[in-house]
Amino acid sequence: MIFPRQFKQSILATSMCAGLFASSMTTNSQAQSLDILQSSALKPDDLVVSMVRQLDLEKYKATIKSLTEFGDRRQGTERNRRALDWIEAQLKSYGCTNTERLQFDYTQAPSATSAQSAPSAQSVPSATTTATPAPRRNVIPSGGLGGGAGQGGSTLFGKRAKTGVNTDPLLQTNEKLRTLNAEQTPVGTSQRENVYCTKIGKKNPDEMYIVGAHFDGIGFGEAANDNGSGTALVMELARIFSSPEIDTDKSIRFVLWNNEETGLNGAYAYVAQRKDLQGIESPKGSGKYPEPKWLGMIQHDMMLWDHGMPVPQLDAHGKQVLDAEGKPVYVSPKEQRAEADVNIEFQSTSKQAEGAAKLAWFFRAANDKYATTYPAAVGFHMTNTDSVPFMDVVPAISLRENERGMQIGAGWNPNWHQPSDVFSTYSDKDFMLGLNAAQTTLSAVAILSGAKIAPVSKK
Repeated sequence: MIFPRQFKQSILATSMCAGLFASSMTTNSQAQSLDILQSSALKPDDLVVSMVRQLDLEKYKATIKSLTEFGDRRQGTERNRRALDWIEAQLKSYGCTNTERLQFDYTQAPSATSAQSAPSAQSVPSATTTATPAPRRNVIPSGGLGGGAGQGGSTLFGKRAKTGVNTDPLLQTNEKLRTLNAEQTPVGTSQRENVYCTKIGKKNPDEMYIVGAHFDGIGFGEAANDNGSGTALVMELARIFSSPEIDTDKSIRFVLWNNEETGLNGAYAYVAQRKDLQGIESPKGSGKYPEPKWLGMIQHDMMLWDHGMPVPQLDAHGKQVLDAEGKPVYVSPKEQRAEADVNIEFQSTSKQAEGAAKLAWFFRAANDKYATTYPAAVGFHMTNTDSVPFMDVVPAISLRENERGMQIGAGWNPNWHQPSDVFSTYSDKDFMLGLNAAQTTLSAVAILSGAKIAPVSKK
């Protein structure tokens, strides 16, 4: 890839906010850094613009398509392990060669139905790790005059459609895909793995941002959206940041989590095993930091489908369809809505809520400046994704297609954990929403990490 060798002072100034959310920074300096991002005009030779332009819709789609070749990538299966091997090989091919794997044990319950239930972000993970799992969190009060209780403290406003996890392989009509997904997770305890690679910061290698997504799926489809779309996003960012032409002041770790669908086990295991290793130089005096201090965690989970609130299902005569109980049936609109947006969420009840809110709004400002098609919105009910295990330790946010509690939880995405979550379900408008989320994260992390043109080596 080719980047400009000279760029204006405005982008140099934006790198001042690389430590925006470190605990040592004052509120005034945080506000000043955000003001720099919002007030500086775009320049043709802006480095971040050059980096964002390296994101390509067809490349993003191709990475998602490659991930779907492994079916739903259900945890504990051979197709999951082959997907993990492929992801690692791709990261290395991008130049992110310092790949590592984090191992943890997971115990699969005998009941296949209960094992595939949608996980609760408030529950204790069933994986065994080298440290005590996170304690059970209290249920967050939710619901209000506008509707019933949603996950993460949300309220379920408006029309709702059916949600759930498909556990019947015969509902997958594609015989080839049904065969690919035939292997089920073996009962008992066995090892699972996350994979990650790290862009090492030149100035502050002992500090880092974590950019993540889970690669496992369920539902007997291809897990194209949940979560091939998030996995591909993280991989594309790893590709661009791994260019030898780009240096960063701070480190960036690109992580692909396993076992999100069983209760965020891969992320919980990472926090349990690595939390107390932050910022420790090893070996002493080497200048190497196996686990740099966490500055922020950014998760990506389901990036493509924002078709809006479910609408009445009509029969051939234009009449409202009713269910067996005589209640109206609602379905998702077929097209991406014109007002689709990238949802950036933090959790208002977390111990790091203040820093997470600032991080979320910073990403919102980056979207304003560097996204090409879809805007972003900020919410405070982050839930049920791999940023949850981090949220009491470090500012953590999640980027999604919809608000997880209020909208996805109300049935806005009919393909969620269903056989229809296959590549062919989605249009370029859908894929473009995911690409705009990638633009948002890439630009924000480039600024926060202090990205700059690498000096030309003298031979």
